[in-house]
Parts: sequence; C-alpha cells; structure tokens
Amino acid sequence: MTFGTAELGDLVELLRTAARVEIMPRFRKLGAGDVRQKSGPLDLVTEADEAAERLITNGLLRRFPGSVVIGEEAASADPSCLAVLGDADLAFVVDPVDGTANFAAGLPLFGVMAAAIVRGEIVAAAIHDPVCDDTALAVRGGGAWSEAPDGRRTDLRVAAPVPAEQMTGNVSWRFLPEPRRGTVCANLPRLAGSWDYRCAAHEYRMACAGHCHLLFFNRLMPWDHAPGWLLHQEAGGYSAKLDGSPYTPLRNDGGLICAPDRASWEAARKALLV
Repeated sequence: MTFGTAELGDLVELLRTAARVEIMPRFRKLGAGDVRQKSGPLDLVTEADEAAERLITNGLLRRFPGSVVIGEEAASADPSCLAVLGDADLAFVVDPVDGTANFAAGLPLFGVMAAAIVRGEIVAAAIHDPVCDDTALAVRGGGAWSEAPDGRRTDLRVAAPVPAEQMTGNVSWRFLPEPRRGTVCANLPRLAGSWDYRCAAHEYRMACAGHCHLLFFNRLMPWDHAPGWLLHQEAGGYSAKLDGSPYTPLRNDGGLICAPDRASWEAARKALLV
C-alpha cells in the first residue's frame, strides 16, 4: 500500500474536522458527567475523545476501505484489537484527544494524533493542534514539516547536540516502576531542565521543532508514540528503547529516549539511568 502526501492530506482534513466539530465546541464546556475515569485518576476519557474518535474512524474507513483503525478508546474497551496491527496492509492508530487531563482541566495543551502503519512499519504521521489549527506532518523518507491553516509549510528539525548538562526536555516518569523511577527522578538535576506537559503531542512537536533536546517515556501505547516517533526520525533525530533496541509500534513496553543523535541518546541515557 502506497501512502504519500496526498493520502496524508486526507488524513489531516479528518483530524481538523474532528477538532472543529467534536473537540473545540466542548472545550471548557464539559459537564460533570462528560468526564470519566478509565483505569484510574490519571487516565481520563471525555465525550470529546469518544465523539472525535468515532468521526475519525468512520472517515478513515470510508476513505481507505479495508483498512484497520485502532483508536485509543476502542482499544481501551477491547485491547485484543492491537493484535492485528503487525499484519494489516494498512492500519491507522488514532489518539483523538492526546492530553485529555489538560483538556478536561481547560488547559489549551492537547492534540489529535494519528499514524499510518503498513505491515507494522510507520509510513506517515500527523499531530494536529486544535487550538492553533496547525499540524506537524511526516512521511517516511520524505521529511517532517509543520503546516499552517493557509497551507504555509515550515520544515522541522531537531535541536543541535549539546552535552547532557545542557539538555532540556520532557521526562515522563509517572509510569516507571521502582527502583528505576527513583533513579530517574534523583538524576533529573543532571539535565539543564525537564518537564512533563501530560501531552505527548506537544512534547514531540517541541522536540521536532528544535525547542528541546530530549524526550523520555516509559509506557509506549502506539497512538501516543507512533506519530511522534516518525516525526522525530524525519526531523533528523535518533531514538531507541531504554535497552538500545529500535522502537516498534507493535510493543508498548521498554521505554523510549529521543535525542538529536546517537551520541546524545547515549549521554541522556547515562545521565538519567546510571
């Protein structure tokens, strides 16, 4: 299956439509019954998540008949649907509202994420910002760029390498098990600065635009990381799981570090994990 810029344009229009029709009209207007916990207080779902996922899923199935669409909320209800991801001729992973906790709190820091996957390989990605109505895009082998509502494009490029003590970036330690969680948290002062925006969409966009050096994650659900991983690769970055093995959307464990190049990855890993 060939998935290029034309098909990516159709995907972006679906994400923009979902943001315009289902997400932004609910922003800062959610009622008490519109927000629910899934696995716990750090795992929320809103009416906007579910409505946007339905719109995107139905649109993708119409535009790409025979494809497989795996949305975060559908997978939460039936985790077994992830099993088909590696063999599908064309599959999409979709996070209808990444940063749901921010969205539910009325913070304008959330995104809509999707990636196209062909037999287990990520071939295209889009991370849309509903607030600013712009999108970060990547095609495998075709680079990464951001696109404004009027069609203006800006190439994306990761930051220049710096020593670990000068690195800034996102370090998400919430899902780390002990004793690694304690080690990472104790080592954070080895970096120049760190944060956790509770929104992989914007964290990946920052790194891909060169506004920070480092991303560190533990839990790797494909809708959270397949889009950003490809964007980071195509923006010139280097990434690997915590043990040094390549990232794959077919596994959700093992953690991930993204950095400007391999030497920076090694320096970041040593600073945080040793």
